[in-house]
Amino acid sequence: MSLPDHSIDPKILESAKIEFLSKGYVDASLREICKNAGVTTGALYKRFSGKESLFKAVLAPTLQDLNAIYSDVENFDYEKLNLNEMQTVWNMSEETLSKFMDFLYSHYDGFKLLLCRSEGSMYSNFLNDFVDEHTKKTMCFMEIAFQKGIAPECIDQNEVHMLLTAFWSTMFEPIVHDLNKEQAMYHCKAVSKFFNWQAVFGF
Repeated sequence: MSLPDHSIDPKILESAKIEFLSKGYVDASLREICKNAGVTTGALYKRFSGKESLFKAVLAPTLQDLNAIYSDVENFDYEKLNLNEMQTVWNMSEETLSKFMDFLYSHYDGFKLLLCRSEGSMYSNFLNDFVDEHTKKTMCFMEIAFQKGIAPECIDQNEVHMLLTAFWSTMFEPIVHDLNKEQAMYHCKAVSKFFNWQAVFGF
């Protein structure tokens, strides 16, 4: 039995990324993607069930890396919680924010697709879904901090959701508005002065 030929997969994904960035999810054409990749539609459908599947595959590296970085952050936060060293949890220093902005810009095309070109796809509510997930995790974390007597109160979930929406919206805005990386890094200075999570949660 011959092994499946995956040599054209990168061509399809790169062509798809360009098409989605140019036209958005709804208006992107699978025929154009195949044409620009130099493959047949049959070859595409052997690998992807349709546009949604292809869009998901294009975004997979960005989402995998995003989940990985936040898994690391979550592990760090719980480690500091156990050590009662909360002053380093959700540190919004310019250095911390610059590192995350550097991560965003290293995945610029993926986040541009998620934030600006995903209407009509399963990722059309990316920001709200992202905030929902992190609100749940934050509430679990704060409940433990409250039970340990580290946090003076357990902040309302709706308040956490609104504040996280504001924070992540402003962190993603440089990509939404096509700022270059230097401008995005400068934006981190203002954000670091604006948000103080330690004060919000009473650490």
